[in-house]
Amino acid sequence: MSDPGASWAVPDPARLALRIRLRAVQMVAAQGFGYLGQALSSAEQVAALFAVARPGVDRIVCSPGHYVIAFYAAAAETGLLPGAALASYGQDGSALEAIGSERSPVLDYVCGSLGQGLSAAAGFALSDRLRGRETRTFALVSDGELEEGQVWEAAMFAAHHQLSGLTVLLDANNSQVDGPVDSVTTIEPIAAKWAAFGWGTAEVDGHDVAAVARALTAAPVSTRPSVVIGRTSTRRGLDCLPPDADGHFIKLPAELAATAVRELIARLEQAGA
Repeated sequence: MSDPGASWAVPDPARLALRIRLRAVQMVAAQGFGYLGQALSSAEQVAALFAVARPGVDRIVCSPGHYVIAFYAAAAETGLLPGAALASYGQDGSALEAIGSERSPVLDYVCGSLGQGLSAAAGFALSDRLRGRETRTFALVSDGELEEGQVWEAAMFAAHHQLSGLTVLLDANNSQVDGPVDSVTTIEPIAAKWAAFGWGTAEVDGHDVAAVARALTAAPVSTRPSVVIGRTSTRRGLDCLPPDADGHFIKLPAELAATAVRELIARLEQAGA
């Protein structure tokens, strides 16, 4: 995203969030299962991020590699990727891997292994400051990753070096592969933990795209990195999902996929998009 040739515009972030969901459903439908829940929970956050980040200037890091589906969708909507390329999502040999990696297009860095993205983002932020670049670095991090010690090592490092250009967008959807995050490891109180590590904190409804955008815009402070904690759900925006749908890896057979597409198209039409 810090590529000088990058260019995009987001006149309506709420519409972009709906389009991210629709694109994600279509990507997952081709295989009948996939990381749809991550796109459903992060759609507004990714849309707000694209609205706030400066094309060709700011950096964007995706720490949980399976969240890259939402960024692919946003990239197709903003012209950074051709829409037809999404048809190869998750296919053998495709550049659009289901779990992103350092080879993934569009973003400055994508981490396949969980818990590593904040370290990369802190490195970018420190490097840019040393070079005198007026750049912001944004890192999407998931709440499940907070169980990883490397996240907190990076948080200490960033606070110690007063990396005020670094902002974490934390998707707190209480979902991970083994079940609800709070049933695996207690990570609350999230905001208090980050504050104790020397970070500026904000906590918002992660599905309120305007609130997320305001928090991201206001995040930089003079001497501290910042974290915007978005409370979200892996079911958001799709009423048709069955009650037992696994938020981490959703099964989407053809009939359910068709219903999901119709629901999202109706939402777009209702919104006048």
